[in-house]
Amino acid sequence: MSEERFGEFVLVRRHGEGRHVAELALDRPKAMNAVSTEMARSVVAACAALGDDKDVRVVVVTSTHDRAFCVGADLKERNSFSDADLVRQRPVARGAYTGVLELPVPTIAAVHGFALGGGFELALACDLIVADGTAVVGLPEVSVGVIPGGGGTQLLPRRVGAARAAELIFTARRVAAPEARELGLVDLLVAEGRDREEALTLAGRIAANSPVGLRAAKRALRLGHGLDLRAGLEVEDAAWRSVAFSGDRAEGVAAFNEKRKPQWPGE
Repeated sequence: MSEERFGEFVLVRRHGEGRHVAELALDRPKAMNAVSTEMARSVVAACAALGDDKDVRVVVVTSTHDRAFCVGADLKERNSFSDADLVRQRPVARGAYTGVLELPVPTIAAVHGFALGGGFELALACDLIVADGTAVVGLPEVSVGVIPGGGGTQLLPRRVGAARAAELIFTARRVAAPEARELGLVDLLVAEGRDREEALTLAGRIAANSPVGLRAAKRALRLGHGLDLRAGLEVEDAAWRSVAFSGDRAEGVAAFNEKRKPQWPGE
């Protein structure tokens, strides 16, 4: 395993043979990973580096704090802002959430403890959310006079439907792990303390597949969501054409017929 730090508050670890699984660890434990301007910049930089790295096949977003994934925006920092400061900070904060959302490879959030506001939005920006029994999630922004501004008003209804998302956002309520799984706010519920390990194991299974296929499948899933069926199938066809004549496709078919493990060229 190798490590690389992006600023003071983000740590990236590479796992496994070929370092195909990247772990983006939120590492601001003294503030329960509250997203400050500096931390947001670090998330942006880490996501840009991971998105450009062709060796990366899966990204797992984790936390180094034992009682929280991320408690959202740094409200202590925000309390010192003028209106002009808030306007200047907005693109930086937004960039952290879109950085995770626009990663071209499959992404998994490993959640324990509190994942609130912007913290839950970072998880929602991932393709899958693995949570342990201590997880508490929610979008409480209206209780402090704002709205979910890191993608929550758009990503949550895509997960749970418009009415359920409205109830959760309008009430600002926190949802404990069992109900979160029942409502579809998280995808996998695992034993307490096992969220990171289980997410990394899942990432390893995903990373065994074609990197070309994984990126194309994610692109089709993301671009096709919300389109009518005919338009969605055109998106799928374009993604298929991008892989059909690739080296990965040729290797995958050959390995299947030769009953061996594929050696993906990644192109």
